[in-house]
Amino acid sequence: MSLQDVIRTDAEARWRRAFEQGEKRDAEFTTVSGARLEPLYGPDDVALDPEQDLGHPGQFPFTRGVHPTMYRGRLWTMRQFAGFGSARQTNERFKYLLAHGQTGLSTAFDFPTLMGYDSDHERSRGEVGQVGVAISSLRDMETLMEGIPMAEVSTSMTINGPAPILLAFYIACGERQGVDPRKLRGTVQNDILKEYQAQHAWLVPAEPALRMITDVMGYCAQKVPQWNTISISGYHIREAGSTAAQELAFTLANGMEYVRRGVAAGLDVDAFAPRLSFFFDSHIDFFEEIAKFRAARRIWARKMRDQFGAKDPRSWMLRFHTQTAGVTLTAQQPENNIVRTAYEALAAVLGGTQSLHTNSMDETLSLPTEKAVKIALRTQQILAEETEVAHVIDPLAGSYFVEAQTNRLEQDAERYFQEIDRRGGVVPATEQGWIQREIHRSAVAYQRATEQGRKQIVGVNCFQEDESGGPPIEIHRIDPAVEREQHARLAALRRQRDAGRVKRALDDVRDACAVRSSTASGDCNLLQRFVAAAHADCTLGEIADVLRQAFGEYHEPKIL
Repeated sequence: MSLQDVIRTDAEARWRRAFEQGEKRDAEFTTVSGARLEPLYGPDDVALDPEQDLGHPGQFPFTRGVHPTMYRGRLWTMRQFAGFGSARQTNERFKYLLAHGQTGLSTAFDFPTLMGYDSDHERSRGEVGQVGVAISSLRDMETLMEGIPMAEVSTSMTINGPAPILLAFYIACGERQGVDPRKLRGTVQNDILKEYQAQHAWLVPAEPALRMITDVMGYCAQKVPQWNTISISGYHIREAGSTAAQELAFTLANGMEYVRRGVAAGLDVDAFAPRLSFFFDSHIDFFEEIAKFRAARRIWARKMRDQFGAKDPRSWMLRFHTQTAGVTLTAQQPENNIVRTAYEALAAVLGGTQSLHTNSMDETLSLPTEKAVKIALRTQQILAEETEVAHVIDPLAGSYFVEAQTNRLEQDAERYFQEIDRRGGVVPATEQGWIQREIHRSAVAYQRATEQGRKQIVGVNCFQEDESGGPPIEIHRIDPAVEREQHARLAALRRQRDAGRVKRALDDVRDACAVRSSTASGDCNLLQRFVAAAHADCTLGEIADVLRQAFGEYHEPKIL
């Protein structure tokens, strides 16, 4: 042992004695996810090969970022999740956000749209436009994007079960604007596995849903090459109550399953993998979240290169959008949510996100008001323009604590991968309810910690105030007239369209459902048929009904 090592060891021993004798708070020193934390981290806590585990920004394994210049070259895309009421109202909100400096659109849909029902379906009553925008046809999509240059603005659409149908509406809308589909940029979430695991907005069972996803991959690889065909989402897994390690593991396991399906369908992995993107939650545990994002990039790069044999470095790059944690917002003292969101946004930026949505302070009470959404957008702009955090790439690299947490999360994720493989893969593990039970156990543990006061939430179980007078902020309410107007629009569409053309388009979709094809140019590619059906003015519900009839409906396993 060198003299320097002896001095360091002696200094550590003296600190430990002083620490043991010192005053300590009565608190539970764990991460939000429940992982135990040491009081101090040093070189002995980190096994790290700088070249193999860190590398450089824009180089394998991308731990330090996916681009060589990161935010010195271009800031992250600032997206605010927007959608409410009618397509016309949301179009106005889109233009408001773009005018105030937003750089990309992110679309929220109402429950009927998310579930594949038209606004005038009996199951849609009372829900039209309530938690997002109502889109039932290509005409609605045209209204949504009216006056917005689709060749210039990147659009994200948060929808899953009927995602290929909404993408078809978007492609057809662009074509009617005169935009070549090759110029369209954006992302459709299209992540059905996490719906079965966490969010529950599905359309058909897993196998036909996965077939539609590979059809989208194949079609877009050739015809809409700048489009991100799937946004593999950990956000909803985390919002359902998972730990950071579970969010990381289940999300990446789902992503690997989509890659397997694409390869099995005959697609070259390097033809579609560069357009896969991810969507993560940025929770309130600042350092754990930064470590999670860094671990995600490293795991994905290694899996894609070593396990799937991808040759294109773009296939190794995990690009991701981040949303601050909706589950951390509180109805009590809602202004506190501005502070929570700011810290969560900072973690996402220090973790190297490519795109960011910051939640509005009022989202536990209603859809956000214009004032609240502007504050959320300004939060990102202050981060970008005033704090200087975007000046240096991966500034926390080499931190004993951050690197130790990055390693821990990677190791925890690998253990989950092994268990998923033991159970036969992601689909069997989901159909057995195992992944759902893991998430539920974590959610219950966190809830108990909160109820028992072991985890403190300001305004909820500490520093409470009397709020019996009602919420102290403005609430955004949706006019019931939106539903009546949507019914009238659909009725007019059905009167004016060519019924024969509609029937032929739906029959073509039905025929394609009976044939297995995942090529971009194949006549039975479902996305190709959906685009034709969109141009024929078929509605979302009519196309979705064909799929439900052809493939059946999904019934979740009992998991409690």
